[in-house]
Amino acid sequence: MKYLKYILVLVLFYSCQSNQSSITTFQNLNDSIKNKYAPDKRVAIYDVSYKKAGTNLILEGETDNPLAIEGLKSSLTAKGITFIDSVSILPESTVGEYTYALANNSAANLRGKGKHSAELVTQVILGTELKVLKNEGSFSLVQTPEKYIAWVDNGGIAFFTKDQLNKWNESELIIYTKTTGNSYQDSDFKIILTDMVLGGKVKLIEELTTSFKVEFPDGRIGFIKKDEAEKYKQWLIHLKPSKELVERYAKSLLGSPYLWGGTSTKAMDCSGFVKTVYLMNGFVTPRDASQQILKGEIVDKNLELEGLEKGDLMFFGTKATADKKQRVTHVGIWLGNGKQEFIHSSRRVRLNSMNPESEAYDTWCGEHYLGSRRYLDVESKELIKL
Repeated sequence: MKYLKYILVLVLFYSCQSNQSSITTFQNLNDSIKNKYAPDKRVAIYDVSYKKAGTNLILEGETDNPLAIEGLKSSLTAKGITFIDSVSILPESTVGEYTYALANNSAANLRGKGKHSAELVTQVILGTELKVLKNEGSFSLVQTPEKYIAWVDNGGIAFFTKDQLNKWNESELIIYTKTTGNSYQDSDFKIILTDMVLGGKVKLIEELTTSFKVEFPDGRIGFIKKDEAEKYKQWLIHLKPSKELVERYAKSLLGSPYLWGGTSTKAMDCSGFVKTVYLMNGFVTPRDASQQILKGEIVDKNLELEGLEKGDLMFFGTKATADKKQRVTHVGIWLGNGKQEFIHSSRRVRLNSMNPESEAYDTWCGEHYLGSRRYLDVESKELIKL
């Protein structure tokens, strides 16, 4: 009996050691897969964990990348670890065939969580295409063209199947080219249907003498003044991104209020301001300043404001130290013009200077400059162009 107890203890001991080894191996592999496929949780989902079931591990959680979970499973199998796969692949099956959506408001609000009290993290303007990942109550988890993932109130979008979306995109569209304005229920422009912002897109139904008769993503019919919009394909054909066009759109927003998470001409944060200006120059930029600094061509490596050209993006924040990485928290657009001026959204869209002798000198920006990037006239697969 004494020997049986001894053997039982040994079996339990080695079983626990084996389980602990499996868990440690899983955690190391899981971290490696996450770092490879989803290093930035703003643009990729990989939330995988485990629970024990006897000698097996039950994998649970969710990801939007099938390759990521397949990579984990292959690695676990190679290590001889048995498991049960219960990980959800997004889009969830509950989404059904409506895996796409279009923004249906002038600016649809996207939040960090699926509730109205959650932080506003970004916006998408009317007609922006979204990928639907899952539905929960009155909110949906969606992904924007620049891959940003957040929750949107279903009242701000219209759901589409892939076929419906293709038909919409094959239709003739109208782009709104005024800073802000309205669409109307009637061709006499007496009754407002909804507000409009720069860059919003709707479907053209009929071209009239003074207006475009249009259809919104949810099927509403309205009228837009002809001198406030253009046919989208023609606009794209004639679009010539340039330093001057960047400056024109940037200055047209002077005085616009600051809004954390804002990306429309109603109100915007610093990177949202850049997104709006560059959208009208034919670019879909990354959402946040810390992402925007990773694209384009590096300029002004020595941080001496040398070689900068109008339209370059200037980044600000906290420089790297021995203990901490560089932290990018702000972005503006260089205008130069002999005054070292730049334009940015800080409290409101405004002009400031990097010249300490100027009355427009911004002390914080002057002391926290991190470098610049160029998007214009740069050939890069990383930059999304309309």
